[in-house]
Amino acid sequence: MMKRNKIDKGILGSLLAFGFVLLPIMLRKPPIKDWLLVFLWNAVTNGIIDKVVVSYNTVKYPVRLLPKMFKTNILFDFLLYPVVTIIYNQLTEKDKPLVIFLKLFYFTIPMILIELYAERKTGLIKFKRGWRWYHSFISLNIKSLLTRLWIGWVRKLAERQ
Repeated sequence: MMKRNKIDKGILGSLLAFGFVLLPIMLRKPPIKDWLLVFLWNAVTNGIIDKVVVSYNTVKYPVRLLPKMFKTNILFDFLLYPVVTIIYNQLTEKDKPLVIFLKLFYFTIPMILIELYAERKTGLIKFKRGWRWYHSFISLNIKSLLTRLWIGWVRKLAERQ
């Protein structure tokens, strides 16, 4: 158990470093303010949603960063998923709705596969109370599309002014 915990913490450390390396790279492409808005919007809404999911005891994160301060997965909520969302939004910036929708699966399918692996083989995440992989898959897709719609709406508002 102790060895498993050490490996899980090593995974978290590697993902933290990966996220910190990727973030400035993703924020270099103009329009930077759009990507910062996407990042912040996604991080804040992730934190709220994950807080609710954890408080209903449907998902648990036994090994996590800052466990005494947060019961949620702050690494995923505030760094990894927001960075992935920036990449998704950059790749779909000029696309039509159908292509935006289809490109989403290039991101959500790998995220779900990684989550399934983490749930089955590590102590990083545990599903409870009937939570299944498809709940995560559906919610990631809806959340990502809503974020994409939101930044599109913000851009249209900015163009009018």
